[in-house]
Amino acid sequence: MFLINDTTLRDGEQAPYVAFNTQEKLEIAQLLYQAGAHELEVGIPAMGKKEQEDLKEILALNLPIQIMSWNRATLKDLDASLKCGLKAVDLSIPVSDILIDVKFNGDKIRLLKQLEETIIQAKKENLFVCIGGEDSSRANLDFLKEVMSLGESLGANRFRYCDTVGILTPHKTYENIKTLVSCDLLDIEMHTHNDFGMGTANAIAGYEAGAKSANTTVIGLGERAGNASFEQVLMTANRLLGNNQNINIKALKALTQKVCLASNRRLDTNLPIIGENIFTHESGIHVNGMMKSKSSYEPFTPKEVGLKRYFPIGKHSGSSTLIYHLKLLGIEAKKEAVDALLPQIRAIVTNRKRVLDASELKELYLCSLDI
Repeated sequence: MFLINDTTLRDGEQAPYVAFNTQEKLEIAQLLYQAGAHELEVGIPAMGKKEQEDLKEILALNLPIQIMSWNRATLKDLDASLKCGLKAVDLSIPVSDILIDVKFNGDKIRLLKQLEETIIQAKKENLFVCIGGEDSSRANLDFLKEVMSLGESLGANRFRYCDTVGILTPHKTYENIKTLVSCDLLDIEMHTHNDFGMGTANAIAGYEAGAKSANTTVIGLGERAGNASFEQVLMTANRLLGNNQNINIKALKALTQKVCLASNRRLDTNLPIIGENIFTHESGIHVNGMMKSKSSYEPFTPKEVGLKRYFPIGKHSGSSTLIYHLKLLGIEAKKEAVDALLPQIRAIVTNRKRVLDASELKELYLCSLDI
């Protein structure tokens, strides 16, 4: 079973120019649970009173899934989470030499001591503890093993492997995670960014290498190029990796629409899983195949994600498309007449940059018969 720990309400909100109000957070949290998220990371208590109040309201929803906060691995941040009533925390530390130099002046001993005292206190409070390894993809694997070994000895539950600047490839991800999993220390959670367009692919590669969970955000929202996409990871785990669970299509549609509205982001029409045009077939060869079998050029059906199938009348349409639309209008078209119309239709669409509607096709077809 692969877990999805969605961080739309934490890392997603860290996207530039994005700020969710309390009601938006509550609605997004509920829809994430309904759509299929197994855990939620919902904010940073150390940000202050308002953030803490929002976190308390999310906890008051009593969703039957784990709710986690993000913290630096400090007693002060941990105390802020405890005051909110949280039972699960991510305790973040830099693990690459680059960021250890920036944040700890290169002092790994001080870093590990700070992590140790924070984990000890968190476990005294019976919290679920995830160690967030910031910049894991640029870290030395032996140092990651040292951090995980320390965490395991102190009772931590999970290690978050963060590709903080999105530099991994799926192959490298698989190799690194397989190495860490073989140590049999802590369960691993993927946290992947999309700077090179591989955030979702790297999260899936982590699953395949043995990671138990992955952070996602709805529509891939997040810093810079964003994070692994919730809807893409959800469907991939479900359809390609055998994570058998029901996906609530109504909730998924409402969720993506809500996050787009709240973040003031446009939903691209060709976005995987949820883009409104991903079941739109214009190519004549493809439409001909779809007429014979709906699985010809679709890996899943529109119904599974709450979308519809379309066959637009465009430049690349073939006779199958024209016959299909004319038949819907009650016209049994002659193939020879339809074939003769194709050059004219292609010229019209090319010149005006817009497909024909069915009524225009009907008019052209009937006119062609009168000639």
